[in-house]
Amino acid sequence: MAGGVRKKSAGSPSALWGKLNTLWQDKHMVLFKSEYTLLVVSVLWFMEIGINVWVIQKVAYTEIDWKAYMDEVEGVINGTFDYTELKGDTGPLVYPAGFVYIFTALYYITSRGVNIRLAQYIFAAFYLITLLLVFRVYHRTKKVPPYVFFFVCCASYRIHSIFVLRLFNDPVAMMLLFAAVNLFMDGHWTLGCCLYSLAVSVKMNVLLFAPGLLMLLLSEFGLIRTIPKLSLCAVIQLLLGLPFLLENPMGYMSSAFDLGRQFMFKWTVNWRFLPEWLFLNRYFHLLLLAVHLLTLLLFALRRWKRPRESIFELLKEPSKRKTPAQKITVDHILLSNLDLLL
Repeated sequence: MAGGVRKKSAGSPSALWGKLNTLWQDKHMVLFKSEYTLLVVSVLWFMEIGINVWVIQKVAYTEIDWKAYMDEVEGVINGTFDYTELKGDTGPLVYPAGFVYIFTALYYITSRGVNIRLAQYIFAAFYLITLLLVFRVYHRTKKVPPYVFFFVCCASYRIHSIFVLRLFNDPVAMMLLFAAVNLFMDGHWTLGCCLYSLAVSVKMNVLLFAPGLLMLLLSEFGLIRTIPKLSLCAVIQLLLGLPFLLENPMGYMSSAFDLGRQFMFKWTVNWRFLPEWLFLNRYFHLLLLAVHLLTLLLFALRRWKRPRESIFELLKEPSKRKTPAQKITVDHILLSNLDLLL
């Protein structure tokens, strides 16, 4: 209409200027208001690209496990499928089959593990992907002030060291795990369980998240419909480990999933303040296990169920419960997987 008023489009210069003006007026609150989280994490993520390049170029690489990883997968490439005979500089192969396949690919990409610099840039990419996945999880909560994300990434020497200076297998496992968490948030439970199982196949410690995942599955589906999801996780482990299980099943299970393996004191970070004799003491290990199980029990009884509701209600189909099941939230996922916060 000739006499009508034309509305300004959201992408017009004046609208953009309005947003920038609002941002400038709110500049002292940008780091504290959750509505600015996306802006802050975007800036941090691009900063991390430069930080990782600087770290790779300027900080000396430290050889710990990479050469051992390459020796272990080279044994598989040469035809050895008995896990008890696969060894590296630091000892026998103690990771499940998914680790073998992924690091075999890295073995070829990095010219048989010789091109360390290329491996560092690959792990930098793993880091940036993981960072995006972690940012997305906490952004969805809308409860974490933006300034916190600086300490999650840029201020952490240890996280950069683990990813690009040490080339451990933990980054691969955690990248797959956080991808699974993102899929759970979006309701893609089957695909999420696949990625979770793949994460377990890279490093067994991802099993620490299993109790939380079990509670989520029971809450969302009940016992009967949870069983196929758990079976899928088990089948993936079976298929990945099949070449090794056919060769020496006990050797594979006792090596890849060795629950009694002793961790060496010289490699610990979190427990460095303890004397070595206490760190290596089996009673101390049993105490930690008891505290862990007690914590899980308390969460199951006090936080993972509704007040005045039996924990056994979770075994029923959601539609048959006394109180209808509510949609799983990001907070519920983080609470169930307490390890993500520790």
